[in-house]
Amino acid sequence: MTRSDLVELLAERIGQFTHRDADAAVKTILDAMSAALTRGHRIEIRGFGSFSINRRPPRMGRNPRTGDSVYIPERRVPHFKPGKALREAVGAQPVDGAD
Repeated sequence: MTRSDLVELLAERIGQFTHRDADAAVKTILDAMSAALTRGHRIEIRGFGSFSINRRPPRMGRNPRTGDSVYIPERRVPHFKPGKALREAVGAQPVDGAD
C-alpha cells in the first residue's frame, strides 16, 4: 500500500472528506510521526505496533570494490515492532503473493 492508496481509502471511507482533506490528514499524521521520531520519542499505536529509534554504534566496514577499511559513524535508525493484534492478524492470513 502506498501513501496515495491510503489517501484514496480514507477519502472513500469518510464521506465528508474530499481527496484534498484526506491527503492533508495523512500528511499531518506522517509529519507528526516523523517529527516525534526525530526528537527521539517513541510512538505507540495500540493494536498496531510501536515505532522507536535504535542506535547503531560506529564500526569499521569494508569497501567491497577495493577491500579498504572504511569508518562507518554512529547512526540512529527507525525501528517498528508490530503489536500482538497485528502479528496475529498477519499470521492467520494465507499468503497469496499480492501486495
